[in-house]
This record gives sequence, structure tokens and C-alpha cells, in this order.
Amino acid sequence: MTDRQRNHVIDLARACSVLVVVVYHTLVYRVTLQDGRPGLEAWAAPTWLYPLTWALMIMPLFFVAGGFAHTLTLDRLRADGGVSIGYWLAGRGRRLLGPLTVFVTFCTLLFSGATWAGWSEAAELSRLFMQLLWFIAVYLVVVAIAPGMVRLHDRFGAAVPVALAVLAAGVDAWSFAVDQYALRNLNMLLVWPLVHQLGIAYQRGWWRRGPVAAAWGSIVAGVAGIGVLVVGFGYPPTAVGFADLPIANLQPPTLAMAFLALAQCGALGLLERSGVLAQLSGRVQRVVSILNVVTMSVYLWHIPCLVASGVVLLLAALAWPAVAGILLSPVTLALATIATVAAVIPLLGRLELWAIPPMGRAQDDGLAVLAYVLLAGGAFGVWQAGTVVHPAHLLSSLGVLAIWASWWTMRRAADRNARPGRPVRPGRPGD
Repeated sequence: MTDRQRNHVIDLARACSVLVVVVYHTLVYRVTLQDGRPGLEAWAAPTWLYPLTWALMIMPLFFVAGGFAHTLTLDRLRADGGVSIGYWLAGRGRRLLGPLTVFVTFCTLLFSGATWAGWSEAAELSRLFMQLLWFIAVYLVVVAIAPGMVRLHDRFGAAVPVALAVLAAGVDAWSFAVDQYALRNLNMLLVWPLVHQLGIAYQRGWWRRGPVAAAWGSIVAGVAGIGVLVVGFGYPPTAVGFADLPIANLQPPTLAMAFLALAQCGALGLLERSGVLAQLSGRVQRVVSILNVVTMSVYLWHIPCLVASGVVLLLAALAWPAVAGILLSPVTLALATIATVAAVIPLLGRLELWAIPPMGRAQDDGLAVLAYVLLAGGAFGVWQAGTVVHPAHLLSSLGVLAIWASWWTMRRAADRNARPGRPVRPGRPGD
């Protein structure tokens, strides 16, 4: 996407989304100090905050933005003469592969070293630490099917998200009927592609053009849909989990996330129609552009930065107990985490940039597809089992090795079939 083609509403939504994720995770646990002894307790939000969890739940916006960007990129590539599946997968996968390889390698060295040194809890801690990779594992699947989903939208329109919504509702009903929330993991491949489909529709003009009543109607329908699910069908009352409600509507997702995305698309449409963000100052545009470029890096590294910030604040609280309340407050932790992220990400940028495999002028399609499959499989394995490479931890070992093999294979895939004169299609991480 060139600067003139940038949609500032989508870019700003994506940039703000990652900041909300960082702040939310600083609230999940509270660091405490009682009688000079440190402790950690999960936060149970008061009921009056439940509606706010829906207003601040921004994960659907990632997939809406992805659908928008994928559609725009695919249109451009087709206008240039089409693109092979290998080229598409390499172009999208490499942007995730660089930062992910650096992050996974760091965590592998840390947790594998601890495991080999005899710390038995390291493997379980690593598994919990890698839970944030659910997003990447699912997003890789969504990217792979994006070309087909764009074609389905252009042919069948609203029938596609409606069909996915019906299937997602069926999964929810089955899960609730047998009291097995794990069944809702099937919705990973229904709800998030549905939300991505709404992003495709947004790029095609839904909510941005036509009757303004459609945008308002989507907001009303989305909010009403969530209300009906929560009040009428017993869905969890919060968007995200807390200590007293560990399983909510996000992980695994329910149909409520799709209704939220519908309301968010209507709100984005109204914001874009207003023209408020049509022209941004040069400084604001640079900040938004930088945030979009480093979105994945921030997402990956904000938990380590959160842990580091918490440890430093705890040590300071132990040294100065008179101000422990201020040092260990959620506001202080949030500010310290954001500051740590802002300091760390630029330092990692050069390494992550080096780790992004070259795109080249062409791809060996077979190698590119293999690299992408290894990447998706590795991300799934690490998400499920952590990053410990050890004979006693087969799945995590295979996951890490698959990501490393994907990085090597993706580099090998570039320029294997290069033809002189074929134009380079560089793209940007925010596309």
C-alpha cells in the first residue's frame, strides 16, 4: 500500500489495538506486597466494568484490518498480472517469520536452558508464556485462505459471513449443551475467518459508502446481538476472562466476537465518513506508520517487557516500602511496560529486519508452500507446548525446529525461479 493508498482509519485502529492489548495484560495480574512478602494474584474485575470489556475489546479489529489489507494487496497483485500461491504465502509469511523466529529463539534459549539445568517448572511456564501465539497460528491460516475468501465475497457477498455465523452458532450451542468449552476451539477457524470476511467487505465499500443508515444499523445489530447472546442464551458477560470468569468470549471465541466486529465495522465506517482522519499531520502519520510496522514485534515482546517491568517495580517496592502502593499500582505497571516496550523494540528492529527472509523477484512455489506449512505447524506446536527443546518435550521441540526449518526454507525459496525483468513487488508490513 503506498502512502496515498493508506486508509488512516484502518491504520489508526490497528495501532491503537496493540496499545490496548499491552495495557489490558498489565491488569490481568496484580503484584502485591504483604508483610514484606511479594505475591501475585489474578484480578477479578468488578461487574460494573463488564460493559467496558466489550468497548475495549479490539482483537476483532486485527482481523478486520487484515481482511482490508489482504483484499487491497490481492487486487493490486492481480492487476499486475496475477500471483502464484507460493508468492502470496511467501510475501505474507516472511513478515511474520522474521520477528517470530527471533522471539522463539530467545525463548527457546531461555526455557530450554532452564529445563536442561533441572528446573522442572520451566516447561509449563514456557507453555503458558506461549499462549499469546494463538493469534499468530490462527492468523497464518486466515492468510492462507485469504485469496479464496476474497473470491467468495466477490461472488456470494453476505452469504459467506452468514454461513460462517450459522456454523459458529452451532459450535457454541454444542459446547454449551455438553458443557465442554474446549469444543469452542473449532470457532478459531469459523469466527476469525468470519471477522476477516467483514474486513474484506469493508474494503469493498460496505459501511464506508452507500446509505449511512447501514453503518448505524450494524452498530445497533452488533450491540443487540451481544446482548441477546449474554442475556438470552447465557453467554459469558465479559469479552475477556478474569480471575472469577476465566473462560469468556475471546479465547476460545464465541459468536459474540463476530457481533462485536459487526458493530466495530459500523463505527469505523462512520469515523471514515466523518473525514476526521482523512488528513493526518506529517508527525502523526509517521507515528501511526511506525506503530503499524512494529505491531507484531510489540505483540510478541510486550509480555517479556511486562514481566521485566514488574520485577523491577517489585524490587523497588521492597527497597522503598513507603511508596510500594504507588510502585505496584496498575497505572505504574502499565506506564513502565509501555516505556520498556518503546525502549526494547527499536533495539530489536535491526535483528528482526535481518531475520526477515528475502522476497526476491520470484519464488520456488514448492519451497515457499513448504516453508509456510512449517511456519504454521511450528506456530501451532509452540502455542500448544512452549519452546523447550528437550527429549522429554517432543511437541515443543518439533514446534521450535519447524519454525527454524521454515526460516531456512523460506530463504531458499527466494529467487530460485527468477526471470530477468520480472518486477519486484516489495510491499510494506502494514499492507
